[in-house]
Amino acid sequence: MSYQVLARKWRPQNFQELVGQEHVQRALVNALDDDRLHHAYLFTGTRGVGKTTIARIFSKSLNCEKGITSTPCGECATCLEIAEGRYVDLIEVDAASRTGVDDTRDLLENVQYAPTRGRYKVYLIDEVHMFSKSSFNALLKTLEEPPPHVKFLLATTDPQKLPVTILSRCLQFNLKRLPVSLIIAHLQHILTEEKVEHNVTALQLIAEAADGSMRDALSLLDQALAFGGGKVEEQEVRDMLGSVSRDKVISLLKALLQRDAVQTMAAVNTLAEFSPDFENVLAELLSLLHHMSLAKTVPEALDEFVSARETLLQLSEQVSAEDLQLFYQIALIGRRDLPLSPDARNGFEMILLRMLAFRPAGAASGTDAGNVTASRVKAPGQTPPTQNQPQVREPAPVARPTAPSRNKNAAQARVPPAPEPVSSGGASSDWREVVNALGLGGLVKQLAINCTMKQRDGCNITLNIENGHSNLINPKAKQRLQQALGEYFNIEANLDIKVVNQVESESPAQTVQRETDQRQQQAIASIDGDSFTQSLKENFNAEIIPGSVKPVSN
Repeated sequence: MSYQVLARKWRPQNFQELVGQEHVQRALVNALDDDRLHHAYLFTGTRGVGKTTIARIFSKSLNCEKGITSTPCGECATCLEIAEGRYVDLIEVDAASRTGVDDTRDLLENVQYAPTRGRYKVYLIDEVHMFSKSSFNALLKTLEEPPPHVKFLLATTDPQKLPVTILSRCLQFNLKRLPVSLIIAHLQHILTEEKVEHNVTALQLIAEAADGSMRDALSLLDQALAFGGGKVEEQEVRDMLGSVSRDKVISLLKALLQRDAVQTMAAVNTLAEFSPDFENVLAELLSLLHHMSLAKTVPEALDEFVSARETLLQLSEQVSAEDLQLFYQIALIGRRDLPLSPDARNGFEMILLRMLAFRPAGAASGTDAGNVTASRVKAPGQTPPTQNQPQVREPAPVARPTAPSRNKNAAQARVPPAPEPVSSGGASSDWREVVNALGLGGLVKQLAINCTMKQRDGCNITLNIENGHSNLINPKAKQRLQQALGEYFNIEANLDIKVVNQVESESPAQTVQRETDQRQQQAIASIDGDSFTQSLKENFNAEIIPGSVKPVSN
């Protein structure tokens, strides 16, 4: 007997065997059980998620010789013929090859006639979005009021191309992309039933490569069985897919996180020995950065099937969320530009060096001084210049102005009182300096920078916070801030945070915002007054694009 591919051998034959489309299964089963049948159904979703399979099962349910049921027997002549694709009253049409209006009219000519054998004549039109406008018009009236013995089952991967007049006449079911964990579980079940040796990591590689499609996963599994001589092992699957070991990419990632250029290039040399596709390596690096970002922010969202999960959880604790986002963005843009590089390895190395060269704003230096550049100046009908842009040095820092009053009736700004001196040796009396020295993070830092120091009397420390930020106060954050202040001042601190309508002095958060706004205004003024900018305005009627002027740190 000839070999039957897994995608056909394991195609679900009833609703109970469906994988991952419970919302569609539930709706159709209830409709069949309650005899609430519509005349037209539209199944949408990416390739390989079960659109045609569900339509065929639904056809069985409508025409099973044991009656209309959500559990077709699978044994009668009708069920067997539908499964084999030769049932006379199931008319399957590939719209991609029958796009003309004449084809559609020929198809609909027989709609009025009763089914030959079954209860219903079922029209299954696949890739229906490929119909021409004339074909849709020919289908429209019949689709709205078909004879009672006709059911239309439409399937498409691109529902946006369907006219709204067609969509409004169908019950629409959107099939979801299948998650990696579900694909792995199904592949494990199949291989167990087939009595095939397999490795879970290999199945994960297949599931990730399938990109949400069960059919693609089964096709890759067939290929892996052929490649591995009847077994499914990790290294064989990696060789088949052209991917490299995740351990080697993790070694590269560790060197990047440590910002060690020598070790990073050594890791690239190790990878190059295996002649990898560097675009695939970059895709694997992006996947690791994505997993680590999840682990950093919402660890419970990290799939249990992710390989090297514990390692990624540990690495995520050693890097800031800002660095992860920056690395991901650089890798993402680098993957887009990699084909433009004269050599794939050189392009890959430049992406890594870019990761090592840049840091999130404020991470590399604590100074506020910096340069200012006008990123784009546009002239009507012209591409914004990218070279010879003016650079101006930001003026020397000026004395901190008083915080503006938030009282609209106040005639002038209130001068903030000098912070109360403290007696602790080496401890600063400036609240902003104190907060910076505490090394806080997350919610505790947000609480601290939005407070102002009211007073400190021995071990008693009183902070003020405005009503608008009172939601930052919670017992854990307050306790952590109290502990940090106690360690800083070397006392048994007793912290009291009072909520007020308006703070008397400027909080660190307000100071940072004011200084940021001030630098921004200085940058805009510097660019606007630059002679080159003035020349562009006069000669080309150019204008500065709003938001394109940014102060750049040294």
